[in-house]
Amino acid sequence: MTEPVPAYRPMGGPITSQLQRQGKYSAKVDYLAGLNPEQREAVLATDGPLLVLAGAGTGKTRVLITRIAHILLESRAQPWEILAVTFTNKAAREMKVRIDSFVKPLPELQWMGTFHSMSAKILRKHAELVDLKSTFTILDTDDQIRLIKQLLAAENIDEKRWPARQFAGMLDAWKNRGLQPKDVPAADSSYYANGKGGRLYHDYQARLKALNAADFGDLLLECIRLFRENPDVLAEYHRKFKYMLVDEYQDSNTAQYLWLRLLAQGKPAAEANICVVGDDDQSIYGWRGAEVDNILRFETDFPGAKVIKLERNYRSTANILKAASTLIAFNEGRLGKTLFTDVADGGDLVSFTQVYDSEEEARTIGEEIEQFQRQGEPLNSMAILVRASFQMREFEERFITLGLNYRVVGGPRFYERKEIRDALAYLRLVAQPADDLAFERIVNVPKRGIGDSTVKMLMETARGMKVPLLAATRMLVETEELKPKQRTTLRALIAQFDDWAWRSESLKPYQLVENILEESGYTDMLEAEKSVESQGRKENLKELSRSMEEFDTLGGFLEHIALVMDRDSADASDAVTIMTLHSAKGLEYDTVFLPGWEDGTFPSQRSMDESGRAGLEEERRLGYVGITRGRKRVRISAAQNRRIHGLWQSAIPSRFIDELPPDAVEVTDKGSAYGGYSYGGGAASRFNKADPFESVYETPGWKRARANQESRKGGGPLTIEGELVARSVDLGGESSGYKLGERVFHLKFGYGEVIQIEGNKLTIDFEKAGTKKVLESFIRKG
Repeated sequence: MTEPVPAYRPMGGPITSQLQRQGKYSAKVDYLAGLNPEQREAVLATDGPLLVLAGAGTGKTRVLITRIAHILLESRAQPWEILAVTFTNKAAREMKVRIDSFVKPLPELQWMGTFHSMSAKILRKHAELVDLKSTFTILDTDDQIRLIKQLLAAENIDEKRWPARQFAGMLDAWKNRGLQPKDVPAADSSYYANGKGGRLYHDYQARLKALNAADFGDLLLECIRLFRENPDVLAEYHRKFKYMLVDEYQDSNTAQYLWLRLLAQGKPAAEANICVVGDDDQSIYGWRGAEVDNILRFETDFPGAKVIKLERNYRSTANILKAASTLIAFNEGRLGKTLFTDVADGGDLVSFTQVYDSEEEARTIGEEIEQFQRQGEPLNSMAILVRASFQMREFEERFITLGLNYRVVGGPRFYERKEIRDALAYLRLVAQPADDLAFERIVNVPKRGIGDSTVKMLMETARGMKVPLLAATRMLVETEELKPKQRTTLRALIAQFDDWAWRSESLKPYQLVENILEESGYTDMLEAEKSVESQGRKENLKELSRSMEEFDTLGGFLEHIALVMDRDSADASDAVTIMTLHSAKGLEYDTVFLPGWEDGTFPSQRSMDESGRAGLEEERRLGYVGITRGRKRVRISAAQNRRIHGLWQSAIPSRFIDELPPDAVEVTDKGSAYGGYSYGGGAASRFNKADPFESVYETPGWKRARANQESRKGGGPLTIEGELVARSVDLGGESSGYKLGERVFHLKFGYGEVIQIEGNKLTIDFEKAGTKKVLESFIRKG
């Protein structure tokens, strides 16, 4: 057996260590110049644990870069002794470039990168210790899904009932929590495939090892295992890294937290040279595993840690900062800081505008943007930040009509999204059975067992007989050319299209598309995925349906779409940006528009339902992020009414509006012909009061909303997170009430039977959702 090469510590010998003492690097500029006192303190505090609590726009990146430069220039460590962790490769590249402006020669920071890239580097060196080879493959999402499908097939698990993507999401969540198969709680593993989730996870990991492969989550998970099971390996990295720096620490998940804690244990906690930079007020990724508690407990993890707050903002005006700071102060789970600026001029007040409906909201914002453009402001200095992607459609159509260039960040434009194109393909084929492109797109969406070979046969038949694909399919299903199962499937699909075509003569277009999505199985397909992405796709389809409400005929709607998409120009260099609030983090614009600040939309009702107060606080942090994107102006708006399924529903301004400071906000009401708007934000939120509508708002829109709330027993419909929740309507204006055993319907839970009545609270045994307790105003008679 070959004797291993002894470990070598670079620059650790009697001669080479002199280079370190003499100082290998020199400063290109006075790197400490321009730092404010707090930033300077954060750069120079190199000994012991340090938390830099950096508010939005306070120059945290400058602090990180200057701190690394200072460590190198003071010869406190060599580049390979510094571990600097970021959340994106782009951030790591930018930091390396900016360090080059301070230090010469350019240091080779080989341990600067993302959590995953640093973990991959460690794993490749010690792969055998976690049952891999150093040449292991990192699977992409498509390969991971294929592997899961193989395992499901081997276990005879119905992939339609238990989608592979759903299990992939569960695997990701478990690995983000640092859980090996043996660590997954029984309750978690029983959720999938009738209790087979845990065993599938075990089999999946075993299969990865057999393939000499790892998925993205394994990079951290297996690194944690490596450190825990091999103290000598962990000690090697304790010796290697003299300094650890972490950016955006508030976005770290449990696995990343465990990884860092293990690496920081080389010294007593009070002496660990670990510096984390972050902002608990900007922790907005809880839905993908981020744990704000990681930054909140830093001082507990590292007793004696120094905490330096960066509160001097270099981005926004005083009024914008006051609005953001006052809003976020309503959160209980925070370390606490208040942003300020040295600029004496407070700047424009933050504006809050209440409009009649979403169409007027888009029109008003479009007019403001045109006005700013006429005043010489470039379009790329303005952004519209929405809570959810379905809200983009109204603005896209308005800008196309106005001829304003726009770009969508973080995803395709509304009508280019896959789910929208799929729905439009169904509609096109109903309206025009000869549309072969539409047929090709949807014949196996959702999956019907119609493979490429079958589609090829259909196409060859259509070409040979010179007929459209749908017509060729009609012919083939009456022959023996196709297998019995395929004949049955295609015959059923043809029958569906015949039925939809017949119904299109009497149904409104929005009713037709809802029927198609439900009856084709498309909605069930999205429901089965049970992911954040599939929920977003469902919301986009609801918005498509809403956009169709003003059209009386299917042909009229499809012509409108064709014209809109034809006029939709490619992104220009000067264009308004439209994106979600989540995508906007880290960006800034002169003017920021924040539409849709209505309760249920923002804060999201789903977030509050699923996560309670923690969900509400994350939504409030999202509002803080949105406001602090603005440099000069922030325009918040809310619609008094939303049209859903052809009915107008009163919408209520977001509870966050009440939490803004009145002296930093100007309020206008475009929602009615009546004047007057008494505003007094900054007080305790109306939603924490016994009467949630006891508010400083006195506009007609608010009065309508309050009247709507008080008259719900009379059948007034509600809007909850963009969905109509209707109840029975007594034309006489009096509620008929409910009786035990009565059949009722709930939009989310479906049909059920009333089994208990407590005032206006009903306990209902739903056919599919089980027993639920709901308010009577959320149901209608079944």
